[in-house]
Amino acid sequence: MKVDGIHTRSIWSLDNGQAVGIVDQTLLPFKFEKKILRTWREIQEAIGNMRVRGAPLIGIAGAWGMVMAIKESPEDEAIHEARSALIATRPTAVDLQWGVDRIVTRVMSFEPHERFNEAVRLAEKMTQENVIANRAIGTHGAKLIAQIYAQKREPVNILTHCNAGWLATVDFGTALSAIYIAMEQGIPLHVWVDETRPRNQGLLTAWELAAHGVPHTLIVDNAGGHLMQHRDVDMVIVGADRITSAGDVANKIGTYLKALAARDMDVPFYVAAPSSTIDWSISDGKHGITIENRSADEIRYVTGVNEQGQVERVAIVGADTNVENPAFDVTPARLVTAIITERGVCSPEDLMQLFPEEAHQA
Repeated sequence: MKVDGIHTRSIWSLDNGQAVGIVDQTLLPFKFEKKILRTWREIQEAIGNMRVRGAPLIGIAGAWGMVMAIKESPEDEAIHEARSALIATRPTAVDLQWGVDRIVTRVMSFEPHERFNEAVRLAEKMTQENVIANRAIGTHGAKLIAQIYAQKREPVNILTHCNAGWLATVDFGTALSAIYIAMEQGIPLHVWVDETRPRNQGLLTAWELAAHGVPHTLIVDNAGGHLMQHRDVDMVIVGADRITSAGDVANKIGTYLKALAARDMDVPFYVAAPSSTIDWSISDGKHGITIENRSADEIRYVTGVNEQGQVERVAIVGADTNVENPAFDVTPARLVTAIITERGVCSPEDLMQLFPEEAHQA
């Protein structure tokens, strides 16, 4: 996608795999800044502190983390140490383990002196595959938006939660990819953007949509049900951090409540994600998906711009108040209308039909 007219991706390689560049998302939407990472520990820190975030993106970042680890030491013990540390950084998003293990599995069949070059080749391939998959997801998702427009002949009102745009992937996005492509096709639409406390990823969505001229309105998280009651939402489309083989979906905290409201008001609820987000080894999302609990400070403090135009962090509650900060919740498959992947759209129970080669894992 473009920032100030310049094509930009959220992550890219430098110096033939010696380093990677990222957009530091902790500074958005107030400041756009790029950062160079040269070690696997710097990539681990970037993933943990959400300088890079979004399941598909941290999968690719994890792959590049392994590249940096192999650059440091191509020996078995060092590779496995880095693997374990990177995977533990964000436990809910299965893409992270997928990205790390795809590199490890490939390089372990090579001699140590060959491993770095092979890791770079594979990481570059994975990075480009992500872009292709996201474009395909958007193409399939745009058809759903077009179907609604064909019925109502008025702008399609779409509600989204968290950020599933190009910032959450290498490029294009997942849920937002469908919106971008629908816009390219001339379909009139409007997006309701949940703020998505406590990390406020909705502000990143608003920043993206504004940059691409997509009509949108920022709302507080609890406004979604009200808008659905008043028939102001035609469809909900969100991303995912892990999808089970049965179609249960882990996504940013608050997604489950949107799905409940959508079901009550007969609003279709779609989940857009690449196949790397599907965990074929588990079927019960409620009991099988580890939910990451993050720092209480994410809730105790908020960041914004003060009257002097300076970015400022302020406390909203005292340290004597207990805080619980689960980062994700699980939406059961029964509340999901369909899942949009790079291979097409299907109901949760038919997910395996799109990926028959995974039947041995389920």
